[in-house]
Amino acid sequence: MRALLAVLIALVLALPARAEIEIQEVVSPGGFKAWLVEEPSIPFVALEIRFRGGASLDAPGKRGATNLMVGLLEEGAGDLDARGFAEAAESLAASYRFDVGDDAVSVSARFLSETRDEAVALLRASLVEPTFEPAAIERVRAQVLASIRSDLKDPDAIAGAAFDAALFGDHPYGSPLDGTVDSVAALTRDDLLAAHKAALAQDRVYIAAVGDIDAETLGAVMDQLFGDLPETGPELPQMVDVSTEGTIQVVPFETPQSVALFGHAGLMRDDPDFLAAYVLNEVLGGGGFEARLMNEVREKRGLTYGVYSYLAAKDRAALIAGRVASANDRIAEAIAVIRDEWRKMAETGLSQEELEQVKTYLTGSYPLRFDGNARIANILVGMQMDDLGVDYVTNRNALVEALTVEDMQRVAARLLDPEALFFVVVGQPEGLDVPG
Repeated sequence: MRALLAVLIALVLALPARAEIEIQEVVSPGGFKAWLVEEPSIPFVALEIRFRGGASLDAPGKRGATNLMVGLLEEGAGDLDARGFAEAAESLAASYRFDVGDDAVSVSARFLSETRDEAVALLRASLVEPTFEPAAIERVRAQVLASIRSDLKDPDAIAGAAFDAALFGDHPYGSPLDGTVDSVAALTRDDLLAAHKAALAQDRVYIAAVGDIDAETLGAVMDQLFGDLPETGPELPQMVDVSTEGTIQVVPFETPQSVALFGHAGLMRDDPDFLAAYVLNEVLGGGGFEARLMNEVREKRGLTYGVYSYLAAKDRAALIAGRVASANDRIAEAIAVIRDEWRKMAETGLSQEELEQVKTYLTGSYPLRFDGNARIANILVGMQMDDLGVDYVTNRNALVEALTVEDMQRVAARLLDPEALFFVVVGQPEGLDVPG
């Protein structure tokens, strides 16, 4: 069965990229909503599920509870232990992946049409009836603790933790979602049951399905999967107003190369200027070797192997941020160049030539995102969470094409604030102007 699934997945991935897809909006008898793209040519279904909230719903003093809980969803469910669950999934040629982020718990399921009923029943057990057996808890807890201890020696992880703490403070975004050694060690089975009840609730589920399944069948599947979950979850955390100054924070760490994270407040996903900001950032630091930061910091000066920037539109806050790493005696120059490029773009935006080039790239590459059922399902569930309509898939390139140089200048001035560009540097940097 596993070989058959592998062949089918290969066939699905081999399908031509397509942005012209027909999206159906489906409502189940029980009231659950989903987006569906029927693709009956291959007997295979990709199902993507998101529960809004994620690790930000950790209760006070229980940091890491949602992460540990999600790690246990396939470690025993219903009358199956971890081995039994894995064997059942393998016998069905089904696959399940569970993940957690700051804002969502994610579930990705893949199964064959001929074993759909059994695969859905197994998925339901993991979502509704996880057993949280003590032996499984201790096994997964040990894995999480090993990861946390490893992060304490990782310059990137240290920089990420310091950056988030500086920008978000006591908000859940301000600490690692996998918790600390002390917080995870103290979590009890009751804490995990509470985290499960909070994170997996009916009123915050988003669903997309692509493949060999029709609307009526998907409706029945949704009611089966989610009908026994709690109807409502707890309130989401408060919004965060990110406020930074153009300073540098250094975290001493013995390493020959410093890692720097940088950024300031950005634009929320529902902001009318978000798409223009996305295009702008593609030229600033999101476009690989063609981006200004990469060209100035790496290609012209050889200060790094890589530098990039990105928009981080979280549910409760928004950033424009980036990363660079350089030798301790060259990181100061790299930071100075980044600041300079930040300021240049804030003052002038993009040239006409840059705008036309980035439009060509972004509109041409967009259909390539839709290169398989699983990818399409993942995109569709993300669109729902971002409150985009079903027509966004067909309208998106026209929205990009409509942007003008004047739009870029206006949004650059609004988005980029050199005076607020904040850096966290982990390493032994030399020559930095750091407040005492």
